[in-house]
Amino acid sequence: MKNAPQEVVQVIAELSPTHTDEEIGQQLGLSKNQVFRLRKKHGISKDTAFSKDLQECGFDPDNWSHGWLKTERASIFIRNEGDIVSFEDMKKELIAEMRRYSPKYPKIKRTRVKDGHLLVIDPADVHIGKLALAKETGDEYNIETAKQRCIDGVLGILEKAQGFPIDKIVFVIGNDVLHIDQPHRKTTAGTPQDTDGMWWQAFLEAKDMYIKILEHLVTVANVEVVYCPSNHDYMSGFMLADTLSSWFHKSKNITFYVDIIHRKYLLYGKNLLGFDHGDGSKERDAEQLMAHEARDLWSKATHCYFYKHHIHHKRRVHWRGSEDQVGLTVEYLRSPSASDPWHHRNGYVAPKAIEGFIHSKSKGQVARLTHYF
Repeated sequence: MKNAPQEVVQVIAELSPTHTDEEIGQQLGLSKNQVFRLRKKHGISKDTAFSKDLQECGFDPDNWSHGWLKTERASIFIRNEGDIVSFEDMKKELIAEMRRYSPKYPKIKRTRVKDGHLLVIDPADVHIGKLALAKETGDEYNIETAKQRCIDGVLGILEKAQGFPIDKIVFVIGNDVLHIDQPHRKTTAGTPQDTDGMWWQAFLEAKDMYIKILEHLVTVANVEVVYCPSNHDYMSGFMLADTLSSWFHKSKNITFYVDIIHRKYLLYGKNLLGFDHGDGSKERDAEQLMAHEARDLWSKATHCYFYKHHIHHKRRVHWRGSEDQVGLTVEYLRSPSASDPWHHRNGYVAPKAIEGFIHSKSKGQVARLTHYF
């Protein structure tokens, strides 16, 4: 419809002030996007004197329910009986568009692995956008450093895992991958942060980092991506996870478990694995929560592990005695991110690392891998 007949343009001009692009398209046999493009091309506005009055009186013409319109020309009580576009509807449309244009990844046919093992790679608390200066904290950290450490750490874990026959990879994302969640350099709850770059730069760089990592991991084994919501980036972290899911929508070798639910569980052989950020429920409740929330999987498992994050240092707890007894192992992971000025001043420093774990189908966790910085 680049060169639409003049009569089509004429109809669009006549109907635009009183009809939606979708309604016009139905009459002309066009999509609403085609109608929109034709209006823009020919300079056809949808504004009328009435719509201008609405806007001047504080009405958002695309999102209002009722109110008084009082001008020199009229005094009218108005009720909008049409649907108001919600954020969820807008989000669904955005994701649908992304899915249509997501890259094509050819299916990789795998040779069956004898005595297969699961590799869990869990870059915890990367905090892309955090700023630390060596003169102040003894360590340099910015967007580029965060990205590079994460990529190097994943490659380091893969190298250390080469002695094991890997038939599946679980790649854990989220867990404060982004340092802030607001344009004014604050976390979701509004805590101010020292930052490198703008919020949107951190988002785009994190997306690019995750895409590069996943494209590499899938050459080794099929990947399941597990997302943990977190306190620094509760909103933008979820959007990032959802963006990745849409990006790899056409891949047959990568699956996504990126719901907003805080605790996630999966079964591998006799292993039941739980994941959460660690800023909410207490570790003493982890066993009961797992037994209740994953009751169908709990009955099939003889080895249970809960991987937690948030505190940036190693902590390992065995419930019901040692790890060789029936029960649950709760493990907190190290972070590759540097201490910012506040944490450094208060002495909250720990080894910087990315960690991975090898699970045998029948014997549970058989190796723990660490890539230090």
